[in-house]
Amino acid sequence: MKALGFPKAHRLLRPADYSKVFNDVQLKVSHRNFLILATPNPFGHARIGLVFSKKHLKLAVQRNRVKRQVRETFRRQRELPAVDIVVLGRQGLADLDNASLQAILNELWRRLRKKYRQSSPPQAAESQPAGRGTG
Repeated sequence: MKALGFPKAHRLLRPADYSKVFNDVQLKVSHRNFLILATPNPFGHARIGLVFSKKHLKLAVQRNRVKRQVRETFRRQRELPAVDIVVLGRQGLADLDNASLQAILNELWRRLRKKYRQSSPPQAAESQPAGRGTG
């Protein structure tokens, strides 16, 4: 159970962490109910921050439930790249049940991994020196 924890090292804690993501968005994954923004980080693992407003989720109970579901699905992701992620809530979240939230979020995490792989250059191309051939 310890391996599935959610330590502080995996969270965006300071306003500067959030600002870095908002000011330098390199990956964006969108859904009718969520927007995920991400930017690479040097920590070797993903970190997450959550933004859910009263405008879209009126009751604290609703905001807390959605945040719990986001954290739970994030915690279970084993192959997320080293990025700082901000998850923003959009309208309609209060109407979704937990199973729907989890299905949507798992799909968004999958799409984030795919976009990251597509946006990063292949490692083999970086390791070969540029220049003229010997022939």
